[in-house]
Amino acid sequence: MNMSAKIPNAGPLVAIGGAEDKASEASILRHVVSLSNVEAPVVGVITTASSIPEDVFASYKEVFSLIGAKDVLDIRIRDRSNAESDKYVDMIRSADVIFLSGGDQMRLTNVLGASRAIEAIRRRRAEGAVIAGTSAGAACQSRTMVYGGPADDSLRKGAVKMSAGFGFVEGVIIDTHFLERGRFSRLMEVGATNPEYLGVGLGEDAAVHFDGDIVRAFGPGHVILVDSSEIGESNVFDLADGEPVAVSNVKMHALVQGYGYDLADRRVLGPDELKAIGLERRVAYT
Repeated sequence: MNMSAKIPNAGPLVAIGGAEDKASEASILRHVVSLSNVEAPVVGVITTASSIPEDVFASYKEVFSLIGAKDVLDIRIRDRSNAESDKYVDMIRSADVIFLSGGDQMRLTNVLGASRAIEAIRRRRAEGAVIAGTSAGAACQSRTMVYGGPADDSLRKGAVKMSAGFGFVEGVIIDTHFLERGRFSRLMEVGATNPEYLGVGLGEDAAVHFDGDIVRAFGPGHVILVDSSEIGESNVFDLADGEPVAVSNVKMHALVQGYGYDLADRRVLGPDELKAIGLERRVAYT
């Protein structure tokens, strides 16, 4: 066997819906740490998106230290000059797990975009490091990201605001705090205008692991998938901005821990099938 076939193309990518448990079981963060396959990993916490980086870092330092991290690095990139500095790039290069906190995803992409820091993150992922993010740190992971739009009435043309994300994962758009803030209509509007994207709505204390073409749900909460690839009739192209959208034949799936989704075949995977895929991949990489 060719030795390169034993190495995955990229390290694990995890998106978390926000408000993940940090006080009791911390099951999602434990799983993030375990994906590094390092007994005592170095975790780098990037608080760029947050307006209160000191408090946010302190809370993550405490929980990651308790669940097995050897060191927790404060990668406090606050502006473009920080994102170019050797100090923070070197921290990123030394981390086994790189964790993007919540806050404002537009601040995150503005500060990190086209910088040495984001290139270092991409390089570390190519080398096998875990990239994980919560709330804003999850929404920014797709090629196109949602950054605004009213939760109560977004099924109107142009109501959802979108911008370029970091492109860690293709073919999806991620929305966070999805159930708690009633954001169903946001991904419905996205799907009506961009049917090729799978909408991934992450509830709080819920997460997905993007594993090639497989999306694996984990954590106590729900992951809602909005699949508009087979939509029927829609009036969206006849509308002016702000007018209500009609759309038919949109599929929705609710996943919980142990379930998954095949992005290539557009189908839900039950626990037995998902487990079998995991076993096949472990054999391939050994």
